Amino acid sequence: MYSEQVLYNSRIIDIYIRYLRKHYPDVDIQSAVSAAGMKMYEVNDPGHWFSQRQIDLFYGLVQKGTNNPNLAREAGRYAASVSDIGHLKYWILSLFTPARAFSIINQASSLFTRSAVYESRKLGPNKVEVVVTPRPSVREKPFQCENRLGFFEAIISAFKYHLHRVEHPECLFRGDSRCRYIISWKGSRSSTLFRAKRWVASSAIFLFVPFIYFYPQQWYYGLFSASLIISIFQAIVLKAENTELRENMDIAKTTGDQLIDQVDVNYRNSLLTYEIGAAVTKQTNKKDIVKKVVELLEDRLDYDRGMILLADENKSRLEYISGYGYTSREYIFLKNANFNLFKSRSKGVFVVSFHQQEPFLVNEIEAIESSLSERSLEFARHIGAKSFICCPILYENESLGILAVDNKVTKKALVERDVSLLMGIAHFVGVSLHNNKLFTTKELQFKSLIRVLAASIDARDPTTSGHSEKVAQYSRGICQELGLPETTNEVVYIAALLHDYGKIGVPDAILKKPGPLTQQEYGVVQLHAEQTRSILRQIMFEGIFEGIPDIAAAHHERIDGSGYPLGLSGEAIPFEARIIAVADFFEALTSVRPYREPLSFSHAFELLERGKGIHFDPEVVEALRSYTLRQADCD
Repeated sequence: MYSEQVLYNSRIIDIYIRYLRKHYPDVDIQSAVSAAGMKMYEVNDPGHWFSQRQIDLFYGLVQKGTNNPNLAREAGRYAASVSDIGHLKYWILSLFTPARAFSIINQASSLFTRSAVYESRKLGPNKVEVVVTPRPSVREKPFQCENRLGFFEAIISAFKYHLHRVEHPECLFRGDSRCRYIISWKGSRSSTLFRAKRWVASSAIFLFVPFIYFYPQQWYYGLFSASLIISIFQAIVLKAENTELRENMDIAKTTGDQLIDQVDVNYRNSLLTYEIGAAVTKQTNKKDIVKKVVELLEDRLDYDRGMILLADENKSRLEYISGYGYTSREYIFLKNANFNLFKSRSKGVFVVSFHQQEPFLVNEIEAIESSLSERSLEFARHIGAKSFICCPILYENESLGILAVDNKVTKKALVERDVSLLMGIAHFVGVSLHNNKLFTTKELQFKSLIRVLAASIDARDPTTSGHSEKVAQYSRGICQELGLPETTNEVVYIAALLHDYGKIGVPDAILKKPGPLTQQEYGVVQLHAEQTRSILRQIMFEGIFEGIPDIAAAHHERIDGSGYPLGLSGEAIPFEARIIAVADFFEALTSVRPYREPLSFSHAFELLERGKGIHFDPEVVEALRSYTLRQADCD
């Protein structure tokens, strides 16, 4: 059994494929890739690695298709093409000489293979020894040794040096414990010309001496001729050296530019991940979370289009939530699209990805047409999808939705590192959606508990049933009229629900008394404000709700300082408490009491008008008036 550990970089297969497309266009590459358990997007991704078994299967199939016993070595030589090893080629050339390139062969080889250890030793100016020792448990094949030979030849060719010889005195497949190679090459054009210049200069000087002896009167002609010959060769050598130097400088610049570009990509991806993590924690609504993620995807990544679909509450269908890059017509189509999750045999990529919890990368939709339903094909045609990635949005083992991107305009190839990046983003989204669900659930539980507490007080007296809820509604209406933030609205609403909770300590005989209260009884009732504060402080409100005990306790304070329990006045009274004070007074006047009938709204507002600036905040009174009028118009 071959080890399934991944040992060989996708660049190796990519070079084979490029070579085959150029020299053997009739070979069915796609079939060979699929039969070897590979995917084309994995081959296109320089960050992907394959196992020994996959490499063996692929090579066996393409070698059979070409019927070329030297295929491995020829593919190795083909790596000398700049376009076929990209950044690595420029990196090697930036070392300026083959000797320097072979000196870091172990580092360079680690970008291609993890199956063996490479060691090099310089034997001369133009000669090196390379020893390749396989790692334990790795079982390479003879064709891989041939491929190495071709690659070593490619290194020499990349520098435009002339290969002299590659000797292979020791080989794993001849019974040795390692593969040993001795590579030698001829010098570059400039070094050859430099040696020729020295020979010409020596010859010119050698000939100049007898010339003076035989023609002493014409020595200056001889000197001029020798100097001219040496100068011409010097110019030729300098030109060759300058040409090589410019080429090396261009290579170094290209290498630097490519590395800077890669650093920029890595930085942008890291920044995106950070920004998504920071942004989604500030959102309290799942649609806001999704919209923020989509905004960041559009700003930070180079995909033409993107969208997020979420499962509905019943997990019966996927719903389009937000996206970018689509036309108005495509947006309408997406919003009306139906991705039924109940159809377990559905062939739609989104539905399959959702159920199987696996990402899908498709660079040519034609390649998977046979596996798609007619409905899915129609969807792809309608939005013009050619290549795309879709990733499941997960939290632990639960599927929550789908994140999808594609390149319709640029048609830029998508690779597995795109999948890895998007899966990381999808994970952030999944965690955020789950946390939002927990927060929403706890918020509902919290509000339900508050309502139960409020109702428990109102229930003591049937005549005041629903009082706290009505006060809370009026208070929220005032906040809306004043244009206060939603957070303030929530604080006021909850404080209003609990504003009378201290009445739990007021005896029924006083609380339910049908007639007017005595001075002493009224004093007992007044204690409920401070008792409200004392009880609510035990709930340990936090964050924006921290001030609720003081707000609820201050709803009987008056602008002129005549209220209770602390006798606060003016701005010293929390603004939220001033809102509840007006709402409480108005609701009490307009509701039935044992000792009177409810007052009309107009009569209640007359009493509020008299108390403006004395007992009540004028701005709050006018806001309540506007709210009740607007509600009357709506009714």
